[in-house]
Amino acid sequence: MTQPLVLAIDGGNSKTDLALVRADGEVLALVRGPLSSPHHLGLEGSLGVLGGLVAEALAEAGLPNGDGPVAEVGQLLLAGVDFPAEVREMQAAAGARGLAERISVGNDTFAVLRAGTERGWGVGVVCGAGINCVGVAPDGRQARFPALGWITGDWGGGYDVGISAISAAARSEDERGEKTSLETAVPAHFGVETPTALAEEFHAGRIEERQAAIDLAPVVFAEADHDAVAAAIVEQLAAEVVTMVRVTLERLDLTGEPVEVALGGGLMQSGDSRLIGAIEAGLREIAPAATLHVTSTPPIVGAALLGLDELQAGAAAQQRLRDELAEKFSQIETPQIGGRMRPGRSRR
Repeated sequence: MTQPLVLAIDGGNSKTDLALVRADGEVLALVRGPLSSPHHLGLEGSLGVLGGLVAEALAEAGLPNGDGPVAEVGQLLLAGVDFPAEVREMQAAAGARGLAERISVGNDTFAVLRAGTERGWGVGVVCGAGINCVGVAPDGRQARFPALGWITGDWGGGYDVGISAISAAARSEDERGEKTSLETAVPAHFGVETPTALAEEFHAGRIEERQAAIDLAPVVFAEADHDAVAAAIVEQLAAEVVTMVRVTLERLDLTGEPVEVALGGGLMQSGDSRLIGAIEAGLREIAPAATLHVTSTPPIVGAALLGLDELQAGAAAQQRLRDELAEKFSQIETPQIGGRMRPGRSRR
């Protein structure tokens, strides 16, 4: 008897991972493509990216690309799916395209939480190009944020860290702000001599601002070791993460419970000791019983595990899934700051 399939998708703001998995945990295919966030591409643009990756995965798995549903269970966890109406729209559109018989749609933060915890509940924080946080209580209650950027009060992630560094460098140069080593380190990263010269490159469109800002996070971390302005940016990021965790725990009445807090995304996986240390210190103050860890497990693992959960797969299947996806990911590059990866695909 043919085993049910899970279609798992982790669609972020810079890349998309898609896996086809059997109910026993066997990974049939793992493919990677560009960003698929409907916030950036729109609903049809997002589905276009996903459709291409599904075809690629079916070819890698040696399965037919027919008219029926690809899998019994689909877990589509996408950045930019932030409101109930967006969930309903994506669920209906994905169902109409036959991606799976049963489709669950949610924000990609849920993938990080499931990948980083064995219990399946706790708090997950994603800090890559942007920032988001989700909490799930043992009884299934959820707490989360829209995470639309400044319009919903957000600060954090590679883009905001980079923009803060660019601004601090410019203000240091023209003496409106405190002197900082970012004044030389930031333009040097892009091969220009001054913040003014860098601003001209942005203004003329010769350097794309968003990705440039995201790429600056490692520079800020390095300068923070000896520069007060850079250190303040890192400390602000840590404080924002702690604040999101605190509010999430309070909403779920879990402040005094032994909650797992999983940190994911490129900035967290950078392993910067100043950043992680400040988050650990802040968490001890707000939730002494909580445990914190940085998860190096790719979020696609969490999306696939949620699919196996729906199929009521056992621990052996879950461990097989983790092992096989880890092997496939060892064949491709490690995530960088901001969550970027060079295009590639696994080879079975």
